[in-house]
Amino acid sequence: MGEISKKEATERLAKLRDLIERYRYEYHVLDQQTISDEALDSLKDELVKLEAQYPELVTPDSPSQRVAGEASNKFKKITHQVPQWSFNDAFTESDIRDFDTRVKKVLGNPSADGVDYTCELKIDGFKIVLTYQNGLLQTAATRGNGTVGEDVTNNVRTIQSIPIRLTKPENIIVEGEIWLSKENFAKINREQKRKGEELYANPRNLAAGAIRQLDPKIVASRNLDSFIYDLAQADFAIPSTQEQELAKLKSLGFKVNQNYKYCQDIEEVIKFWQKWEKEKDKLNYKLDGVVVKVNKKLDQEKLGYTGKAPRFAIAFKFRAEEVTTIVENIILQIGRMGAVTPVAHLRPVFLDGSTVSRATLHNEDEIKKLDVRIGDTVIIRKAGDIIPDIVQVLPELRPKNSKPFVFPKNILGIGKIERIKGQAAYKLVQKNSILQNKRQFYHFVSKHAFDINHCGPKMIDLLLEHKLISSFASIFELKTKRDKLLNLPRLAEISVNNLLASIEQSRAVSLAHFLVSLSIPQVGEETAEDLASHFRNIRNISEASLENLEKINNIGSIVAKSVFDWFRNSENQKTVQDLLAQVKIAQVTTPKITQKLSGQTFVLTGTLSSLSRDEAKKRIKNLGGEVTSSVSKNTNYVVAGENPGSKLEKAEKLDVKVLSEEEFLELLA
Repeated sequence: MGEISKKEATERLAKLRDLIERYRYEYHVLDQQTISDEALDSLKDELVKLEAQYPELVTPDSPSQRVAGEASNKFKKITHQVPQWSFNDAFTESDIRDFDTRVKKVLGNPSADGVDYTCELKIDGFKIVLTYQNGLLQTAATRGNGTVGEDVTNNVRTIQSIPIRLTKPENIIVEGEIWLSKENFAKINREQKRKGEELYANPRNLAAGAIRQLDPKIVASRNLDSFIYDLAQADFAIPSTQEQELAKLKSLGFKVNQNYKYCQDIEEVIKFWQKWEKEKDKLNYKLDGVVVKVNKKLDQEKLGYTGKAPRFAIAFKFRAEEVTTIVENIILQIGRMGAVTPVAHLRPVFLDGSTVSRATLHNEDEIKKLDVRIGDTVIIRKAGDIIPDIVQVLPELRPKNSKPFVFPKNILGIGKIERIKGQAAYKLVQKNSILQNKRQFYHFVSKHAFDINHCGPKMIDLLLEHKLISSFASIFELKTKRDKLLNLPRLAEISVNNLLASIEQSRAVSLAHFLVSLSIPQVGEETAEDLASHFRNIRNISEASLENLEKINNIGSIVAKSVFDWFRNSENQKTVQDLLAQVKIAQVTTPKITQKLSGQTFVLTGTLSSLSRDEAKKRIKNLGGEVTSSVSKNTNYVVAGENPGSKLEKAEKLDVKVLSEEEFLELLA
């Protein structure tokens, strides 16, 4: 393209941007193709070349800026101007009718008259929050912890269905879902297979992984798409109904899913849910349910929010996907404490976006209850959409001469096992078997204990196989065996350097983590914290009487006896002494105890993003509060993190105050 004047370029660029934007909107939002891909590419090419001639004419809303800037090495944080909520779930028709009853109770409307709903398809994608000023896209942020998200603006600009410039110069914040089509997902996996690389599990994970790529050019190659469904904030009056709000979003240039429906009552909601449960596979994107919202905005405001979710909306989830497969074997798995757990090895089968080849059978009683046998055809389901579970055996398809599974008295190559008195569980008779020792080493280097990076299970297996370690303390002596490490298979100099550096960094450890690392039966992270806080140093713990151990809060007689017996064993004493010669236990500091939360009882549910469960408990206790495991009428607060369980529902039924993570942190401050 020859040189043209700046004035001509200014006029031409303005026309090109408007035309390309129009075609983008028609193709990616309205699903209409007015010109060929090749013709559109030609227009884009002209635009880019003109902007290269006159870089000063590049505007923030130019189509060329959808893939802008260099790859980032990290994402900045964005504090949300509008809190980000998640939905409570309904799984059955009974659940959704209960929701309807709760809504009417709050609104003071016991009959069906006056409460209507808008139903929207729940896209199985990745939530995004978009902020526009004067109609221009300013920021795009992930949901994060609901208060703070990651700045992924450059990546989101690559998504063609998200407008960089609105149809009107509005100041708004909108929320929506980024997703990857089934077609593109299949295409990407075909390419992965061609290259001999691992296949991706499902479109949602791939979309989430793509939006967190540090290089926008990689994001652009994924051809992500979007649906916007919520006008969270605006400098104009929000429409008076949910249905009108969706229409407003569409008029501003956003891609809105057209499969929403106004429902006069909850029975129409159920029919809509039933329809899409049958037809969801016909769409080019994955669904995991229907979002049901009270239609009138005034009613939404009256209903308000719980600690983590709106009371005016709920996610009506589709029934868990179930498939059949065959139990090819039942294997007994040994834990680090010697516990024996039966695991069903299944003929691999695709279930809810991933390939499943194993399912836990829990214990002997569960096997007998289901009557699971090797060779059986079984129905499996992902419990809570995560863990594969055998829910039913189909005895009609059972092979001839099949026999009930019987726990052996001896596991070949491992040793004798026995059922624990009064329990359904089995354990190894012989302590410290080779397999059990391996698992204890895995635990010792894990993040819950010494947290040694570059020293995972495969590294431990390698070191044990070549007899370079024989005890926990010997891990810290590896620096004297550098030459031998360099001779190990698949271990280059960089790997050895990383391993040794990580070991040196982990020599300083807290008393609680030191206790956790020892694999003392009955002692987890919380118990270790209680022991450390009470006794202050390892010597006091090792010499403590059974009576003194039993006096500690939250430590019963069984735990106390386990700790007492463990430290009376001469081999265990040597393990501790050898470790103390290699590591340094940090001094236990006395937390400043105030009575701010004195007499207040808390229950924690779900995952907190800013601190661990144990850290949250410690901070409550440091302020004089108490933490219990179950919700009752005596509970003062339930703290709800991500993916809360039934405790949240119980809190709402008992009218117990529910705190979001942000509210909880404010209370602690």
